[in-house]
Order: sequence, then structure tokens, then C-alpha cells
Amino acid sequence: MLKIFLWLRYLHKKKIVFLSIAAVAVSVSLLIVVSSLFTGFINAFEQSAVEAIGDVVLTPPSLFTKYPLLIERLKQADIIKSATPVLEAPGLLNLGQGNVRPVQIWGIEPESRATVTHLKQSLLKQKSSPGEPSFKIEGSDANSIGGFVGIGVLSEPNEQTDEYDFDTIEKMIGQKVFVTTGTTPDEQNTNPGASFSRKIIQFQIADIIFSGIYPLDKELVYLPIDQLQKKLYPDEELPVARQIQIKLRDNADAEVAISVINGIWQNFVNEELNADQLLLRYTNITTAKELQRQYVAAYRQQMGVLLLIFGVVSLGVILLVFCIFYMIVRMKQKDIAIIKSCGAASSSVAAVFVGFGACVGTIGSGLGIVLGYTITRNVNIIEKWINIIFGLKLWKSSVYMFSKIPNQVDWSMALRIAVLAIIAAAIGTLIPAVVAAGTKPVEILRYE
Repeated sequence: MLKIFLWLRYLHKKKIVFLSIAAVAVSVSLLIVVSSLFTGFINAFEQSAVEAIGDVVLTPPSLFTKYPLLIERLKQADIIKSATPVLEAPGLLNLGQGNVRPVQIWGIEPESRATVTHLKQSLLKQKSSPGEPSFKIEGSDANSIGGFVGIGVLSEPNEQTDEYDFDTIEKMIGQKVFVTTGTTPDEQNTNPGASFSRKIIQFQIADIIFSGIYPLDKELVYLPIDQLQKKLYPDEELPVARQIQIKLRDNADAEVAISVINGIWQNFVNEELNADQLLLRYTNITTAKELQRQYVAAYRQQMGVLLLIFGVVSLGVILLVFCIFYMIVRMKQKDIAIIKSCGAASSSVAAVFVGFGACVGTIGSGLGIVLGYTITRNVNIIEKWINIIFGLKLWKSSVYMFSKIPNQVDWSMALRIAVLAIIAAAIGTLIPAVVAAGTKPVEILRYE
């Protein structure tokens, strides 16, 4: 009880102690915000891959046929929810009047793709309509080809607000555009001496994709996979694909799923593709998150460096606590002498100040967690007001990939930071506590 009484007394009488609490709170909140924003960005980066291409990606070294049969076999596995094919090709999109953009063309099946990715949620027009997403365009003839175009292909976000002019962009739905693409001799399995085969595809913009992931919105054009195949590989009678993107069932184990998929693929190649050794040996089956591993490792390294820098800066809290508590010890020599003259051991006296330091750290950490949580959860609002007041756009999707700042608190890291802050505050009181423990009551009270 005596310790608690002294702690409360020092908090009431020595207002400077609140400076220590404030310093701990600011340091804790700063580290929580930094770690949460980085962790949120990394998680969003990994999740964006899942939303864009599914959980697992099967990528053979070359074009392969009979993909509908493979997808049917994959869907029969209990661990797999759905699968969808992709046929890729580079291209140049002509939007008219010399407005040409480099793009990546993906031939897809919109219905099956919507079961693997967040395709429908990304469509400006069809996301709120019932039914599956479709390339069909109202009022167009049966021979017309529809396609989806990334919003970043059609327009750039405003430099100040980082927002698109949706009203203008939506007016482009239904517009006819041209995309130039082609195949190389190796892709067509023709004479190696043949030249590049250029193909021009005219299509109507059936919808616009706004996924919020800038690199994808900036370069992707989606066309019907069968129509793209007819243009690129007119002599190929069987359906072809370059990649199969797979959605697993909830709580499915990724490693088990990869083993199952690999077994299905091996059997499919042996039975349907004449045991093509190239496909058997060099097909890559991996998770979408694993594909981002190098980038994630780099981001985590950057987060570690930044946390180290801010951590070193926050060590100033220890020095501040030391100075404040040393001053208290020097000014409260009489209190210490009275406590020791009443029979308190030196270790008990030291424990008063170490415990008080831990108490300061606990209060400061608690306030820091509240402050860090508030800033992190409202970081997009704060960033918006900074833009309004100062005209400064801190977060741009063209730079940071996403249109919104991830605002989820990393509670595991927050707890570790809080515990370290409490320990640091206690460490800052060690020398003052030793000085207090060494106080001799006789020398202090002799002149009182």
C-alpha cells in the first residue's frame, strides 16, 4: 500500500512525470502506426494477388489444350472450389485519335472467373446487377465482341485527389476500340523462319474494371477466351490456355492442395496430352501468395529498418525517464530517509522507483495503444484532411499500388511494443532507484 500511496503522491505533486507518460505514449503510438501500416500494406498486397488470380496458379511452360477437361477434373477434388482458364497475349489498345496504350490481354471466361476472383465486384456497371458477369452488350449484334478494360488504361487519376472521373469514364462503355496483338512462330508451332503474326481485334467496351490495384487497372484488357483463341490460333481446333487459376475451399491447406493439383495435372498430361515431358517437368504450381514472396520479403525488410530507426529514436524515452526520476530522487531525499528509518530495506526503496517507472510505462503504453489505434483506423480520413488543408496528397495509388491506405491494427505487434515500452520505462529508473537505495537516513535527517 505504501508503494501505491507514493506513486499516487508523485503523480499528483510532480506534474513533470506526465511528460514521461506523454513521451512513452507518443513513442508507442508511432511504432504501432508504422508497424500496422506496413503490415496492413503487406497483407493487402498478398490478398490482392488472391483476389486477382485465385489461391493457386497452375502455369505450364507452353500453351496446352483441352483445358475444360482439366478444370472438370480439378473441380471434382474436395479441396478445390473452382478453376478458370487464362490465355495471355501482349497488345496495343487504340482508343482513337492516336491514343494508343500498351496493355496485357487476358482471354477469360467471365462466369468461371467470377467464382475464382473478385471480378464482378470490380466491374463498375455489372457489380450491382443480378446474375453472372458477361461480355454481352445490350443492343449489339451477335457477332460483336465485348471486353472489359481496366480503368487505368482509359484514364489517369487526378493528381490532387487521386480519384478518377467516373462520369466521363462510364460514358466509354459501349465504345468500339481496337487492340493489336499477335503470336510468335514458336507459339504457333510453325516454321521458325516465319515472321511475327499480327492480329487486330475490334471489340466494344462491355464494362470497366476498377479493382483498386493500380498495376492491374493500368494494364489489363479482358476478352472472351474463345474469341482471342480464334484470332491468335485459328488453326487450333481444341480449346487452349496458358494458365489455370484455382480457388480453394475455405480453410483448405495450401500444401495439401498443391499436392492434389499436381497429381491431377500429372494424370491429365499422361492421359490427354501424350505424356508431354515438357509439361510434366516444367509446370509450375504455386500459391498466389508465394508468387509475391520476393516483394513481401523486401517490404518486411523495409519495415524492419524503419521500426529500428524509430525504435532507436524512441530510446530517448529511457533517457527522459532517467532524468525525471533522478531529479525526483534528489528532491525527495527526506521521504526516502523516512521510509528507510522506519525499517524499509534498500531493495524495497529501489522497488518503489522501479515499480513507479513500470507504472509510468504502463499508463503511457495504454495511452499509446489508444492513440495508435485511433490514428491507424482513421488514417485515410487524416490523409484526406491533409490534402484538403495543405493541398498535399500523401498517398497515391500510382505510387503505392492501392487506392486506399490499409488501416488495420497489427495487435500482435502492438502488444509487443507496449511490453517493450514498459520494460524501457522501468530500465530508465534503475540508476535513480540505485541512488535512492543508497541513501543514508542519518545523513539526511540530521539537519532536518
